[in-house]
Amino acid sequence: MTIQRAATKPKPRSSRRLLSPFARALLREWRKLKLATTGAAVIVAVSGGADSVALLLALNELVKSGKLNLAVCVAHLNHKLRPTSGADARWVARLAKQLGHKSSVGRVEVKTLAKKTGDNLEQAARRARYEFLAKTANRNRAEIVLTAHTMDDQAETVLMNLLRGSGLDGLGGIEPVRMLVEKSEVLLARPLLSWARRSDTAIYCQSQGVEVRADEMNKDERFARVRVRNQLLPLMQSFNPKLVEALARTAEVLREDNSALDLAAGRLLELSVATTESAGAGGKACPPLRTDLLGSAQSALRRRALRQWLRKCRGDLRRIEHVHVLAVESLVFGDRSGRIVELPGGARVSRRRGLLHFIA
Repeated sequence: MTIQRAATKPKPRSSRRLLSPFARALLREWRKLKLATTGAAVIVAVSGGADSVALLLALNELVKSGKLNLAVCVAHLNHKLRPTSGADARWVARLAKQLGHKSSVGRVEVKTLAKKTGDNLEQAARRARYEFLAKTANRNRAEIVLTAHTMDDQAETVLMNLLRGSGLDGLGGIEPVRMLVEKSEVLLARPLLSWARRSDTAIYCQSQGVEVRADEMNKDERFARVRVRNQLLPLMQSFNPKLVEALARTAEVLREDNSALDLAAGRLLELSVATTESAGAGGKACPPLRTDLLGSAQSALRRRALRQWLRKCRGDLRRIEHVHVLAVESLVFGDRSGRIVELPGGARVSRRRGLLHFIA
């Protein structure tokens, strides 16, 4: 149950008192994910909702009990999308102080940001949030950033990606652990993802005497995720009451398959890089590729290798869709040079003398 009241001071806990079942489950997952248990600085993203507050409270239990020896910093970004956003930020800062942890609160005009980038509100908010977390991690020299995604979030993500026609990258859902940003040493971990449900986090917060904040946007069915949560998932659960758990298992299996295919595609990409003598311009960052080797590979690996190449050349795959990869793949076949494929953002790929060249 969630209500909009001021932060309630958590119940005092003796260091000798047994851990709550929720905190014990978090500790098991922490060890399973092989996250640092001592001497590390950790950033916890806290919105004020039940999921993120539960993560903070359980982590606080583990630190206060001596199970983990970590320096905790609570991070909150005010997106300025709701009248209560400012109150939420102050609530989170007070809670962090009551627990004895420092906090970092930022603010950003997400609507303005969305207009500048062309993203929708959800995309712009996510981008701003992770940029804020990366900056907070750097300031605090943190090794780990924690977010409170639950098994319900995983199920919703898998369904939304399925509706978009995603491949294995999307159907594998949210990763439990990854680098916060590419080539970074900071880990992004979601230690609630594989076991906690939203109902678990709400019950745990209530048991700790903390009345969490409510985000009215979570009920706004103009957002696709909310419609998936309120309409699609309940309908599908009428066929399988354990649907959320089933989708989480499916995502885990597909992530493992996806990882294996990525490794194989990476090896194909390495083999397809043109030698220095035949490559010409392009450089090490974005070398030309041999079409003869790419053409002899299986289509699934070839397309993955091309996606990896485009990511390396562009810096990301933003706005690159399957149709663009197929267009680049079409250049692999046929002998005619001079053909060009235009990509979103103005870049191009051309074929010359049996090689694919990326032109920024």
